[in-house]
Amino acid sequence: MSSQPNGASILFIPHGGGPLPLLGDPGHAKLGAFLRRMGEQLPRPEAIVLISAHWEAPQVRLTGGAHPELIYDYQGFPEAAYQLRYPAPGQATLACELQRALSSAGIPAHLDAGRGFDHGMFVPLALMYPDADIPVVQVSLLSSLDGAEHVALGRALQALRERRLLVLGSGATYHNLQAYFAGTMDRRAHADFEQWLHQRCCDPALSDDQRQTALANWQQAPGALHCHPRAEHLLPLQVCAGMASGPAQRVFFDDIMGEPSSAFLWQ
Repeated sequence: MSSQPNGASILFIPHGGGPLPLLGDPGHAKLGAFLRRMGEQLPRPEAIVLISAHWEAPQVRLTGGAHPELIYDYQGFPEAAYQLRYPAPGQATLACELQRALSSAGIPAHLDAGRGFDHGMFVPLALMYPDADIPVVQVSLLSSLDGAEHVALGRALQALRERRLLVLGSGATYHNLQAYFAGTMDRRAHADFEQWLHQRCCDPALSDDQRQTALANWQQAPGALHCHPRAEHLLPLQVCAGMASGPAQRVFFDDIMGEPSSAFLWQ
């Protein structure tokens, strides 16, 4: 697996349930193995731009601190979950580049020197790059949770595609926790939505505009609103697709806690 020597890799992943991928949970074993493998196989980036499902703001915000602390934004886990460490540095110069690219596209963006890294960042990256030696800038979602606005956010970052970056969208292709824990999942709807995402992200017959328009209007897909009663875990995918060019590869399609989920890579 390789990309252009100086080009960005754009990857959307499921990050699993809270800290469980780092706690040896058997239901996350396949996800953990996949993330470790991706860290080994992808070209080593000079920096990581991470869009997490767990940060929303009325306007785009970017971590601007030199050493952001971790935010343990989960509850009810063993004490070990609150002792996890991932001391990756920030990179203010990259944050400023991102801010300029967004502002040039008419998207207001603000640096946040005090904001830490949430578990959508440190859980997958601790598996992919355990040495924590690659700078990371985290990008917020927009609290509008509008699909088209997040595709536009990705498009505004296209100028950075020539940089040796990893752009990592961290969320999930299924996130209906109420149905999951109540045992009322509609598995047909889930399967239909996974198939729709696969086709829209990976079909080489689609133009970039067709792909991005479909993902901007994701609610119209079969099973969409069952899989995502609220959009935040899907929207990092829209940012990735907006920034990318050409079809993706589905590089993961396997069970997480007994339910299928997908990851998509553009190179």
